[in-house]
Amino acid sequence: MKTDQVKTFDLTVSRVIPGPPDEVYDVWLDSRIPGSIWFGVERAIVNLAVDGLFYHSVRHENRSWPHYGRFIRLDRGRAIEHTWVSEATRGIESVVTITLVSKDGGTEVTLHHANIPDDEMGRGHRDGWTWYLDVLAQRFQKAAAR
Repeated sequence: MKTDQVKTFDLTVSRVIPGPPDEVYDVWLDSRIPGSIWFGVERAIVNLAVDGLFYHSVRHENRSWPHYGRFIRLDRGRAIEHTWVSEATRGIESVVTITLVSKDGGTEVTLHHANIPDDEMGRGHRDGWTWYLDVLAQRFQKAAAR
């Protein structure tokens, strides 16, 4: 199947995280910190620079799911943007844009994922990103409770 023949869609999920934008940004990107998208994965290689590449493998449903991408924008406390390629994107390069805005004493995190194949695996990204925003929020809730 040619990628130009695949129907795609975009999704947006949002959540207010109880922490300041700079801290949310730092946690998101630091694989050593619980709450990071790369914390606890099977393997992560992350070159945190514009045009830097990342690879991570997640254990899910008794198998490894590799993910690849390239950072497009890194603006501390404001935005993270990178490409995203996996089996669930059918090898199509999609783009994830995370914006961070101060709101209600915390940070409104809005994640926009563009160019996802419009099939069951592609639509599963909504659940995955929603789950991850919940993990991030719980990390900051636990930190605030200490």
